Amino acid sequence: MSKCVTLTSLGLNFWMNRIGENGAKYLGEGISKCVNLTSLNLNLWENNIGDNGANHLAVGISKFVSLSSLDLNL
Repeated sequence: MSKCVTLTSLGLNFWMNRIGENGAKYLGEGISKCVNLTSLNLNLWENNIGDNGANHLAVGISKFVSLSSLDLNL
């Protein structure tokens, strides 16, 4: 994901993939490199990311200064 700097829209469906706190951390770090995103659809329903994992995602998402659409399913 480090080469996604020109990407403006991203949809990821990780429903029921047993993603934990560490997985959420790496996902947050990865998507934070997509600095030009205006639309993000992230489905993490039925995973085990917990409060810390959600915080890591929030840190990554906070990098998107042009984000106008967010669909986040936890």
